[in-house]
Amino acid sequence: MTVANQITLARILLIPVFVGFAVYYSDSVKTGHPNESLRYWAMAVFAAAALSDGIDGWVARRFNQRSKLGVILDPLADKLLLMSAIITLSVTAWPAKLPLWFVILYLTREVFSIAGAFVIKHVAGSVHIQPHWTGKSATVGEIVAVSVAMLNLTPLVLPASIVAGVFIFSSGMVYLAVAVRQIQASGHGNPES
Repeated sequence: MTVANQITLARILLIPVFVGFAVYYSDSVKTGHPNESLRYWAMAVFAAAALSDGIDGWVARRFNQRSKLGVILDPLADKLLLMSAIITLSVTAWPAKLPLWFVILYLTREVFSIAGAFVIKHVAGSVHIQPHWTGKSATVGEIVAVSVAMLNLTPLVLPASIVAGVFIFSSGMVYLAVAVRQIQASGHGNPES
């Protein structure tokens, strides 16, 4: 296993650590005596996991360690980290909660992305989806929204969520259009076929 893949696996293993600190902090908030050190630990683990994304990518490029496993693990680790943070910060007693509509929008796009890739693979035989700037912007927006919530900057949570939500919706529409074109190009999307 390459060093880049080991870093990615470490990022995946940090996810339950982050969730644990976040949930324990939330429990301390419920008691009326927030344990801020737990919040700081949650933020530190999330930051370490997020930074490792750039590190494993750099290692893979610098030392020519790109692999089929890495192609699968890296985006999976990113999705799992953001998904765990978004869900945890919305369903627990975290003081600066992410809005429920934001969580629903995020999860809906993720579910449709996975289902869409499965349908394209099944119908067209292969999936060719290139990253789009709206998708990258959505990821940045999601990280900003999560960070604002973790920093307990309550007045900024809604605006950050709205901006991220716009890009989540936009990227979902872009990828839906790409999926439809691929299915039509395969000959299975035409009424005559």
